[in-house]
Amino acid sequence: MTRNDMVQARLRERLLLAGVPGDRLVLADGTLRAALDGSRPLAPAELAALQASPLTLRRLRHLALLRRQALAPRWAGSAGMLRAADSGAAPARLVTDDGHWTLHLLPQDGRWQVILQLDPAAPFAPALLRAGALLRVTDGSGAALLQGRLDADGECEAPWPHALEPAAYLQAHGAAFTVAPAAGQP
Repeated sequence: MTRNDMVQARLRERLLLAGVPGDRLVLADGTLRAALDGSRPLAPAELAALQASPLTLRRLRHLALLRRQALAPRWAGSAGMLRAADSGAAPARLVTDDGHWTLHLLPQDGRWQVILQLDPAAPFAPALLRAGALLRVTDGSGAALLQGRLDADGECEAPWPHALEPAAYLQAHGAAFTVAPAAGQP
């Protein structure tokens, strides 16, 4: 995006926020929704009315955001497992089967640190980061390995909660893990 494009975008945004004396909604929500989903294009007079009414443009933008949120993919959980080609060394990172999450297991001062990382390209990443949902990582038998909220970088970390080191512990508890919203979270 060029500097000129950025200036034009800011000017358009200001026009949307600016009030115009006597402005009112000139198109019904049904007409705006039909234009958004492509089922009925706006007639030339409707398009001109839309462009002349910042209030109606703001309403169109609001309806577009609601539509985008409704169409956003929902995420209910991701599963991963230790791979059969294990070298016997402690796993440095485990990736869920869908590739959306990475679980990093890092030695730190004689203990272990667990870091959950969300792939920013995951289709549900923006919605999940915005929602600030509480997440839970469990082992193959359902015991908690980590629980928390993602930071702005899409990561959550905590000390390893078990006495056994991660490789041995995970092998003894189903050689699998799951990342999911914590109980009671959407």
